Amino acid sequence: MTGSGRAAKPDFPYWFVAAIIIALGAAVLIASSELYTQVLATVAKGIGITIRVTLIGYALASALGLAIALLGLSRSVVLRQIARFYVEIVRGVPMLVLLFWIAFVGAPAMVGLWNWLTSPLQQAGLISEMAVRDFSLEWRAIIALTIGYSAFIAEIFRAGIQSVELGQVEAAKALGLSRFRRFRHVIWPQAFRTILPPYSNDFVAMVKDSSLVSVLGVADITQMGKIYASGSFRFFETYSIVAYIYLILTIGLSLALRALERRMRFGHKVASSH
Repeated sequence: MTGSGRAAKPDFPYWFVAAIIIALGAAVLIASSELYTQVLATVAKGIGITIRVTLIGYALASALGLAIALLGLSRSVVLRQIARFYVEIVRGVPMLVLLFWIAFVGAPAMVGLWNWLTSPLQQAGLISEMAVRDFSLEWRAIIALTIGYSAFIAEIFRAGIQSVELGQVEAAKALGLSRFRRFRHVIWPQAFRTILPPYSNDFVAMVKDSSLVSVLGVADITQMGKIYASGSFRFFETYSIVAYIYLILTIGLSLALRALERRMRFGHKVASSH
């Protein structure tokens, strides 16, 4: 706030202008260099997998995180303690360690459980026994990211839901709305405005953390860069292109999500004024 009580005008985004100039300069350099063009063509093959891993992983993490958050807000002490246990344990494990654990411990265990549950069908010749190698490394990575991010998203959802005034929930209850309808029509629309900024930040963070899947050999952007650099020894050019692609993805996504936040904030102010 300024001394007159009015909100300060937002700073002109000089950082964005500088970023655009650098990005355009890099684009010209890439287009004019045969080496950089070749590196970009190779590394860009992993963009699809990076986007797929991020979107699927974050969608599943959001669904699991919402379920954990609702368990944490349950009236049952047992359910609340289960949710708290899950959140604290998962948040305490580094993402890279979780990725290795799911890939090389959890996945074989899941395959063994599947074979045990479906053994009657296997004996009847209806399905064949599943091997660990049939469990793709990409899906192992997605499951690890899902579990890792679900704990953080659960806390975001829990805080957002608890930010809704109790009086509005009680009013909806007095109108005879069911628990599901109270959540859908009263709690969630208000909570989502509080949830969106940290939720968006976690989405951008997962785009970056998706690079960890390269340690499993999943052919994402980082892995494609690693393969090219190890064969050509062009480490500077290769990892400069890798960083360039990630910056375009993350900054572009951040700007789009900020625009969505401003639009929702503006829409809320308009609705409140009426």
